[in-house]
Amino acid sequence: MNIWNTISVGLKEIWAHKFRSFLTMLGIILGVASLVAMAALVKGMENGMRETMVAMGGADKVLIEDQPVPPEQIHLADEAPGKTMADVYALRQSAPLISLVSPEMGLLDCTLTRGDKIFEPSECVGVWPEVVEMNLHILEHGRFFNQIDEQNAHSVCVIGTGVRDELFGDPLKTGQEIIPIGESININGQPFTIVGMFEKYQSEYEKKQTEIDKNKPLEKQSGPVRMKGWGGKGGWAFTRKNNTIYMPLNTMWIKFRSASGTNGIPDPRLSDIDIKVKDIEKLEPALQQARNILMHTHHGIEDFNFRTQENQLESINRQITNARMSGGIIALISLFVGGIGIMNIMLASINERIREIGICKAVGATGTAIFTQILVESVVIAILGALAGIAASYGFVQILVWVTPTGNSPVITSDTMLLAVAFSAAVGIIAGFFPAAKAARLHPIQALRYD
Repeated sequence: MNIWNTISVGLKEIWAHKFRSFLTMLGIILGVASLVAMAALVKGMENGMRETMVAMGGADKVLIEDQPVPPEQIHLADEAPGKTMADVYALRQSAPLISLVSPEMGLLDCTLTRGDKIFEPSECVGVWPEVVEMNLHILEHGRFFNQIDEQNAHSVCVIGTGVRDELFGDPLKTGQEIIPIGESININGQPFTIVGMFEKYQSEYEKKQTEIDKNKPLEKQSGPVRMKGWGGKGGWAFTRKNNTIYMPLNTMWIKFRSASGTNGIPDPRLSDIDIKVKDIEKLEPALQQARNILMHTHHGIEDFNFRTQENQLESINRQITNARMSGGIIALISLFVGGIGIMNIMLASINERIREIGICKAVGATGTAIFTQILVESVVIAILGALAGIAASYGFVQILVWVTPTGNSPVITSDTMLLAVAFSAAVGIIAGFFPAAKAARLHPIQALRYD
């Protein structure tokens, strides 16, 4: 039996009962649309989370953070030294599995002013030049500080574009690019000269939105992308980097932190120490090496902990798996309901065509040929429903984006579409098997006598 003739007959039968066939396919259409749209949303969320992790420094970055001393050392709590430059020098000299060490001394209450403009940045930090590589910054204009700036505690700073936008004007609003190199701003009342500015960090969604805005008239531009909806947290890391201001570590110490200790004694503690391991495959040995060094510099007091990007990666994978599982179950239930609809309609179709089947058998059609014909019709209905569902999923995704704007643009992949079609074909085969078997078993004489 020619398979193409069988498919042609199946298509003609579907076309002859267009409305009934559409209702039959509706369950498959909804199931496939929900499956493809769910996968697109999850893929967008995954891309956003991974973009965020890269923006934070990559999987090989580790943050050394403070923690309360363990219960067995509670009597030593007052002697805990915290993170100091002694830790930084010890890690640089004695940890061969660590490629980079970046100390940071932050200013908690930081206010930037220029004329009548006031802005509170996400980070106001004293750093070494290693921070550029550590946090994957890209210097677009000017320079970063050098050893002379550090030694002499020069009042210089490097800013993100978010700081520039707030104090000097946003290019999207003013219509002109402003590069404030050499300009002066005040940090908590202290004058600083801007010597460098990082590039503007954006997610893929923000980049597309910026390109759209560039092509709009100035008065119609949407301005900064506002993150909200189900993917709202996707762009916070980029915003944080854009709203950062760095100064030399020694400048931060002398101008802001040397007088911030208790009882008139300067506080030498660092806000953060970031490290990068040479080989992500040797993360655990590198952390153990760092732990041994810090236990020595902290005189055996374990008042520190390691926070790795690997933990975040595991959390991302867990969230993605849960989202895929829950969405997949819902989509499969929809496909199952669609399969039941196909089976019901095929059984009704067989009852309508009993005499036709009897005539086919009387002129020589075999039970196998009848079985194949009915099964192919079922599969054709399922596949057509799947194709319509894929088309519907594009509209479904656009509606979701319009209703709940997001920083994590949904991504419809070819793998998901192929999987949806394959599942639909399987549903068509399963749903059509019983009706096809019933038709194949009909006796030609009884079928011809059926009224």
